[in-house]
Amino acid sequence: MPRRLIESVPNFSEGRDAAKVAAIVAAMEEAGGTCVLDQHWDADHNRCVITVAGPPEAVAEAVLAGVAKAVDLIDLNRHSGVHPRIGAADVAPFVPLENTTLEECVELARRVGHEIWRRLVVPVYFYGAAALRADRVELAAVRSGQFERLREQVLRDPARRPDVGGPALHPTAGAVAVGARRFLIAYNVNLAGADLEAAGRIARKIRESGGGFSGVRAMGVELATRGLLQVSMNLTDFERTPLEELYQAICREAEREGLAVAGSELVGLVPRRAYQMAPAFFERCANFRPDAVLEERLAALESKKCW
Repeated sequence: MPRRLIESVPNFSEGRDAAKVAAIVAAMEEAGGTCVLDQHWDADHNRCVITVAGPPEAVAEAVLAGVAKAVDLIDLNRHSGVHPRIGAADVAPFVPLENTTLEECVELARRVGHEIWRRLVVPVYFYGAAALRADRVELAAVRSGQFERLREQVLRDPARRPDVGGPALHPTAGAVAVGARRFLIAYNVNLAGADLEAAGRIARKIRESGGGFSGVRAMGVELATRGLLQVSMNLTDFERTPLEELYQAICREAEREGLAVAGSELVGLVPRRAYQMAPAFFERCANFRPDAVLEERLAALESKKCW
């Protein structure tokens, strides 16, 4: 029987305490039956992104273990960072890889969402292909207002209440957005300069909602610890997005704003097809290496017999 693999890329609201990140990763690994393919964290975003792959049920248990550990360790009342968030375990998407379908990932996401509430009493919003409401397909809509405003809104506005559990958010862990989607590429361009509003204007111009590039979600943020600005992006459809054109457009807009491009970076992994379509786009990333290609990372882990 051919192996069945999915991926999950949960994002946790911790990017400054290496010991806490390590504890979350260890909890996911100890669940068994999966491999952690990648981990990325950043102090300014104060966020870590963990990529795990394996058979669907094993990935579900790994995600649940990671969420449980995050609930134990992270208090959003003491959390700050430039990235929007509603939860200690902020988002948990499921992505089909081998011999699995998006529909199966939708079903799994919904089961995991109910388990998060049952086991941890943390409410859940469904987004992406797993959304139960049209106005919650986009993750940005779910996270509108972030933890601080959302915890007040859910008490007075039924339209903002979670899909599972609640209505009140967990007092320290907030809520989790659980979803299903196709492969997404997280990609950032760093800019030298001090004008945060300029970075925001660039983000608005190049993202799809501003009339820019198809499949691009973008925001401008400040990286205070590095003395840089950043256009932080999610590329939701690399087949439709002309990646090299996107990079060149950011360079042009940065020049118009009096900012200099100071490099780019990947967050997580990239599918081989995307790399083959635009190798220069990825190879200029400061942290790119051959095993940042998903299929290369999976092949390298064959000997570990995780599944």
